[in-house]
Amino acid sequence: MNIHSLKILLVIILLSVKLPGVSYGKKVDKKSDKKPNVVIMIADDISRDDFSCYGHPVIKTPNIDNLAKDGIKFTNVTLTTSSCSPSRTSIITGRYPHNTGACELHSPIPENQVVFPILLKESGYYTAQAGKWHFGKSSCIPLGVALEAFDRTGGSVVDGGGKSGSNRWVEYLQERPKDKPFFMWFASHDAHRTWDNETKKLYNVNDVVVPPYIVDNQKTREDLLSYYREVSRFDINVGKVIDELKKQNQYDNTFIIIMADNGRPFPRDKTRMYNSGILTPFIVHYPNGIKKIGQTSNSLISVIDIAPTIVELTASKESNMFQGKSFLKLLKKPKTKFRNYVFAEHNWHDYRSYERMVRNNEYVYIENGLPEQANIGAADVLNGGAGQSMLAGNKAKTLNELQGRIFKIPQPKAELYNYKKDPNQYYNLIDKKEFQEVRKIMKSVLDEWCSKTRNSQPKNLTPDWYDRETIKPLKIKGTRGEMPGKDLGAEKIDGTSCRTDSKLQ
Repeated sequence: MNIHSLKILLVIILLSVKLPGVSYGKKVDKKSDKKPNVVIMIADDISRDDFSCYGHPVIKTPNIDNLAKDGIKFTNVTLTTSSCSPSRTSIITGRYPHNTGACELHSPIPENQVVFPILLKESGYYTAQAGKWHFGKSSCIPLGVALEAFDRTGGSVVDGGGKSGSNRWVEYLQERPKDKPFFMWFASHDAHRTWDNETKKLYNVNDVVVPPYIVDNQKTREDLLSYYREVSRFDINVGKVIDELKKQNQYDNTFIIIMADNGRPFPRDKTRMYNSGILTPFIVHYPNGIKKIGQTSNSLISVIDIAPTIVELTASKESNMFQGKSFLKLLKKPKTKFRNYVFAEHNWHDYRSYERMVRNNEYVYIENGLPEQANIGAADVLNGGAGQSMLAGNKAKTLNELQGRIFKIPQPKAELYNYKKDPNQYYNLIDKKEFQEVRKIMKSVLDEWCSKTRNSQPKNLTPDWYDRETIKPLKIKGTRGEMPGKDLGAEKIDGTSCRTDSKLQ
């Protein structure tokens, strides 16, 4: 055999041997080998119905609408609280506010909590946070366990983020390492007060739709007009991120969530347990993972479900601290029933507060532990045009019954609404004879949740920091009381029981 024939024989032998790690006989699916990127864009103080894709008659959000058209729009995603920083703490830890040890406004995330970006970072992701932070004293950048979770932080209003806190989002995408999948936590200041009206040309005061539970006057209309403009600015910045993802050819492989942390900053909305306060807009866009686009899902979801969903999506290690469960299966079947119940709470936010809530697919039940005081909301709300109009109307006794409810003493100890028939929660059914069985069931479920999650109502709750009529700071401002659940060790409990107890799902 000559040398040429020997070479040919050697090649044939080598081709017949299956080498480890090499695929033969079928095409390799490159998509399946590529980890998805994740981008969360969180608006500040925007109610579910205030994007045009959710039916708002005036506000235009074309970039977000396009994501909904090519993704999935969720209509029944419930926040765990309608208060900025504790809501975000709940999202990033996958836990109920009183189980995080940070259930009050401006509370820092305790060292014993697990924030899900650290799990992504440990599994090879590049992680970054840009925009509003707002936890505890670290109002600009993360501290403690949260700082460890991010490779890059910043982009606040004092760090080049601009008035919206969104100016560096595109920069972060451009300057990321190109050899790693990435996770971006992009949090906007829009539409939190105070207003700066950078997008003045979009609307005029005659466009405004005034909810019947606040005073309709010029001051309120101008207040709402400014809010409309800031919602649109958030949409504009979302569009810039989308454009950059497309330029980098990362759009199809990026799991995008658009949401808000609490309801619009107006009376009866922000901090409250009604739809306008506690429901968040929630859009998921992921071309590589959503088979049928443009669908709407009415499935009950809690924001504590976001963390385990992203951890499953990215094949990262799950934390037993998570109280939520992954909703990834809804990307394939958005109509599937996911939860029986969702829960929320209202704790201190400028004023002493204590409410607990449970929702199912038809009813919402609320208990108020402080019925002896008015339920007026947040100081920034009352200092705005609409809030000042409400305070003046209350003093002059010119408010109608619906408008005057936030000032009423005593407040209802319990409320029950059929939110399908009464989407604004105007008609309290709590004393109606025909709804007593529903009341009994909902109360039982809420009691079970309070017990299993070690909720409690301390006697020395954090007091009011502002006068309830003048909204001026009180001398006691800065004084903290005891957080709910602290005495029972709520922040230390394992989250597994909430995921496995069907009554709490």
